[in-house]
Amino acid sequence: MEDIRPVKEKQRDEKRIVIDVSHVSMQFRISGEAPGSLKEFLIRALKRQNSPQLLKALDDISFQAREGDVVGIIGTNGSGKSTLLKIISGALRPTAGTVAADRSKVQLLTLGTGFDMELTARENVYLNGALTGYSRAYIDKKYDEIVAFAELEGFMGERMKNFSSGMVSRLAFAIATARDTPEILILDEVLSVGDMFFRKKSEQRIQEMIHSGATVVIVSHSLDVILKNCNYAVWIEKGKMRMSGSAGEVCEGYQRYQSGKK
Repeated sequence: MEDIRPVKEKQRDEKRIVIDVSHVSMQFRISGEAPGSLKEFLIRALKRQNSPQLLKALDDISFQAREGDVVGIIGTNGSGKSTLLKIISGALRPTAGTVAADRSKVQLLTLGTGFDMELTARENVYLNGALTGYSRAYIDKKYDEIVAFAELEGFMGERMKNFSSGMVSRLAFAIATARDTPEILILDEVLSVGDMFFRKKSEQRIQEMIHSGATVVIVSHSLDVILKNCNYAVWIEKGKMRMSGSAGEVCEGYQRYQSGKK
């Protein structure tokens, strides 16, 4: 039978698979609400209500990212998108299923973690950089560039607790994107940082990373970001796979779903 799919889709299928997510599921054990008294604890124990509950964050997720793909992951809050990115990067191990990817070539960019607000901004550059995987020599080399990009000259001796949320976000973004672009780049909601002017600058840096030839996976709540940057998309809803395919088709399906909920 003749293959009547669009040329771009057929060309994509000919490229090397870089990330292969196969039947991935993820469960977390969560504790229920703490009992308010010993009596309540004993009553719950008799009713066997003190056992931790199982939360299924992901349920049988499968898709592939091929060389040069920019894959968008969409879905409502709590659908397991960030959990999936952590599994792909190797930060989490799935309860079931497998992810085939060269983890030595993966860089996960996520903001808002690894800062000690009692330390100065300078100290936090080295702390956060170390947690990201940078050597001290590499941070020494990139330090001035990080400060300049974050537009924080003159503030690096201040404790982070005195910074505005925008200043913290700018510094986090500058540190996270200081590394040369890896072969596999995973972005967790890093395209909405700072004010309008800084956001344009951060989007330009991400665009440079995306168009460097890397295989990219993006989580974003903005469908405009997905449509603008991605050739492929995966829609996960409440941990379950709803749709995958071209970014335009998947975003259209997601928009219809959102409209039906209103």
